[in-house]
Amino acid sequence: MSVKVYKGDLPAGLALGPVVAIDTETMGLKPSRDKLCLVQLSSGDGNAHLVQIDRETFHAPNLKALLEDPAVTKIFHYARFDVAVLKHHLGAQVAPLYCTKIASRLVRTYTDRHGLKDLVRELLGIELSKQQQSSDWGQPMLSDAQKQYAAMDVLYLHEIKARLDMMLAREGRADLAHACFRFLPVRAELDLAGWMDEDVFAHS
Repeated sequence: MSVKVYKGDLPAGLALGPVVAIDTETMGLKPSRDKLCLVQLSSGDGNAHLVQIDRETFHAPNLKALLEDPAVTKIFHYARFDVAVLKHHLGAQVAPLYCTKIASRLVRTYTDRHGLKDLVRELLGIELSKQQQSSDWGQPMLSDAQKQYAAMDVLYLHEIKARLDMMLAREGRADLAHACFRFLPVRAELDLAGWMDEDVFAHS
């Protein structure tokens, strides 16, 4: 596994293929308050590409172009948060996309454990460490431990997607899952507009 770190943006001409795993690291869990610090990407080849965002300008045209490329499917785990963060800070309209957390909730109805660590453990038999989850991602130089942690959040998403796709097909829920994925940018817009904790579809 190699982990490449870029300052500000992806290099021009970097081709990551038609399906790219993506994750983000921020200074907190409120997209409109806490700045985007890092975007991790993987083409599924066992290598990771980390982009340290310029938190003064948030100018990353190559990354934004990839996020909006209609020919590239972006895989996230809990896409609702990442899509909102990328929209708020980079102005990116992320699509098309796939969320492993939503897919898991639709087919792994035998459990209430849908975290990335749970999926990697059950579906792939691998234990992930979450030790760096609450570290300072805003520092100018990332530690080796942070780089490893960030990489692990994208390295397994292709395999997890493949397993979940088989389960979705088996249970007849693939169309429902993809309808949810298409709605996610709207859900993220609602979060950014102030409806994060309110179900607008609720009766009361």
